[in-house]
Amino acid sequence: MYSDRKKKNTGILYILLAVVLVFVIAFSAFGHSARDVSEEGAVAIRETVRKSAQQCYAVEGVYPPDLQYLRDNYGLQINTEDYKVVYDCFASNLPPDIRVIARAK
Repeated sequence: MYSDRKKKNTGILYILLAVVLVFVIAFSAFGHSARDVSEEGAVAIRETVRKSAQQCYAVEGVYPPDLQYLRDNYGLQINTEDYKVVYDCFASNLPPDIRVIARAK
């Protein structure tokens, strides 16, 4: 008598492969979206620091010497747990070099 065991096993194998493939794609997409969010956060922080420094320049006529000055006098708040901000002010009449680096988790 003829048996269809091979067809049943093959069907289960295809289902398992499809489920594994869905999990791999979902995990990969989640990793990419988390990295994109981190990069967008870094850009947003850089722009906020830049705008705060420009506001200081417009009000006082000089760029702030450091980030602490912006925190104390202009209410700047930065997420220092997730990002490192490098603020390099060469001269008080030149815009500072601002770099934001996402910290590894």
